[in-house]
Amino acid sequence: MRLLGLLALISGTLLWGTSFVVVQGAIADVPPSLVTLVRFGIAALCFLPFLKRDRRLISVGLELGLWIMGGYTTQAIGLIYTTVNRSAFITSLYVLGIPILFWLLGRSVGRVFWIGAGLALLGVGLLSYDGTPPNLGDLWTLGAALSYTLYIWRLEVHTPSFNALTLTAAQLWGTTAIALLWVFLGQAEYLMPSSWPTLPWPGLVYLGIFTTAFTTVLQTWGQRFVGASQASIVYTLEPVWASIFAFVVINERLGIQGILGAAAILLATLLCQLAGQSDRP
Repeated sequence: MRLLGLLALISGTLLWGTSFVVVQGAIADVPPSLVTLVRFGIAALCFLPFLKRDRRLISVGLELGLWIMGGYTTQAIGLIYTTVNRSAFITSLYVLGIPILFWLLGRSVGRVFWIGAGLALLGVGLLSYDGTPPNLGDLWTLGAALSYTLYIWRLEVHTPSFNALTLTAAQLWGTTAIALLWVFLGQAEYLMPSSWPTLPWPGLVYLGIFTTAFTTVLQTWGQRFVGASQASIVYTLEPVWASIFAFVVINERLGIQGILGAAAILLATLLCQLAGQSDRP
């Protein structure tokens, strides 16, 4: 089952990797708060049949939704001041955040995962780091790395207690509720039905169904069998898939630096898999 869990997480990163090419430019003029609300709203509707009236489940869904929204919000604010490449690099710091968090909690993390985390971070850096000077956006984006670190950890904690489909439904609806509050407080005019026809629905529907609904259930189910430390390394495959799709679809080529970065990430993932151990408590 651990191998199937790993394949589920890898499949999720593949779907995430398609999002840039598929919706490139399609949602550029839509506020991040509205994109988040619509994509998670669509995903939540897909899992409505699995939502249960369980107080603990609802509480967990809101908690996970809070960490997801924390990541999306701080990353969106950070992108006002920093570049996309720099944002991708700083956000990927969660790959080091997980083992550091576990060390602070007194949990043992094998040496192989520290090595894998370092390799993965190096790979993402080679793929995306652009060498621009530090700025305010970098600080905001660190908040995204922290939020995703906490989300990956808390998802590991909660997955053994719930069915994957019901937990997926709960966190999607929890995220949608928090996103609705974000839009209401900041851009309530977008809640008026008259503004809906102008939205780029094809791109938003793709985001909602394929890169949110499908990926969330794959992530939730996969982390039942793959510990958070290894999962965080697997998630760094996303920019590798994005580069592959960019080459296939729009003929965007990687330079030597990008190829070395992709190789480092693949090596990190393979290293953790060959270790043959689970870092679940």
